[in-house]
Amino acid sequence: MNALTKTRIIFQKLNIRYYNDKVGIIGVPFDKGQKKEGVARGPEVIRAARVIEELKTLELDVRDYGDIVYDAKDINDISNMSELGHVASCTSRLSEQIRQVLRDGRQALTIGGDHSLSIGTIDGHVKEKGDVAVIWVDAHADLNTNKTSESGNVHGMPVALLTSELADYWPYLPGMDWQVPMLSIRNVAYIGLRSVDRYERLVIEKFGITAFGMEDIERYGIHNVTHMALNKIDSHNSKSLHVSFDIDALDPLEAPSTGTPVRGGLSLREAIHLMEEIYRTRRLSAIDLVEVNPQIGTKQNVEITVEAAIHIIQAALGYTRRGLKLPTGITDMPLQTFQ
Repeated sequence: MNALTKTRIIFQKLNIRYYNDKVGIIGVPFDKGQKKEGVARGPEVIRAARVIEELKTLELDVRDYGDIVYDAKDINDISNMSELGHVASCTSRLSEQIRQVLRDGRQALTIGGDHSLSIGTIDGHVKEKGDVAVIWVDAHADLNTNKTSESGNVHGMPVALLTSELADYWPYLPGMDWQVPMLSIRNVAYIGLRSVDRYERLVIEKFGITAFGMEDIERYGIHNVTHMALNKIDSHNSKSLHVSFDIDALDPLEAPSTGTPVRGGLSLREAIHLMEEIYRTRRLSAIDLVEVNPQIGTKQNVEITVEAAIHIIQAALGYTRRGLKLPTGITDMPLQTFQ
């Protein structure tokens, strides 16, 4: 029996709640939300980098639920909304799988794939937990509709699809009847923005959306921005938290192998601190890690990007750069208790 296992037994005897150490991993090898090949291989390369083994070193109970498999619905695409049949089918199946992971008492870690998959992860989380707050870590706002998008790529639309206040901005979407927007835009906070379309800026201002760009992070620091965001969307510290992390939130020097890089982004150190602080809330139920594309850049570029992704995942699930920290009330116990 190792030291951490002994510690948990002591916590149980003292009736101290230990943070959920069960994780369910879902791979989503999906690239139909945008047009660059390769992002569907994200789950493959992150698993190959031994993410599961790395998480097990944190004494986590890790279950890999495998990759999402779906049959694309045969529907006509909506104008300026590419591959809707694939998006609708994949995200519907993903929503169901997220609900199953949460019912199993596990935190859900979803590895993509492009960012359109968050339609399914957040839908499933909201349906299962009800009151959910979302931290959207991204260089982009992903707030476009089919009428405002310049590309027609659905990975630039998920927040607009998920939030109830924007439901009237959409036409009827065949194949998406399963997804009724139930997330309030007041429960969403952006961190890391630096490439926001004109329409998206108008929506952010009209609805007073909590949005911290890189200028705010430079002014206040990532620690303060993280807590300001949490205080805005979860002021009573009661909501189930969901982090949807696009790897392009990082500066391209930190994560070059991604489809829509924007210079001037988060450092890896800032991203790790952000995830450490969210972990410390003890309310994080779901994490998305998306847009790693191993077909962009050199082998070294890919290695740097995948390594960054794993650092972010580890920080979200309990790795601390200070080592294992015991809960309040335990630190004054004699060392022989753990021997």
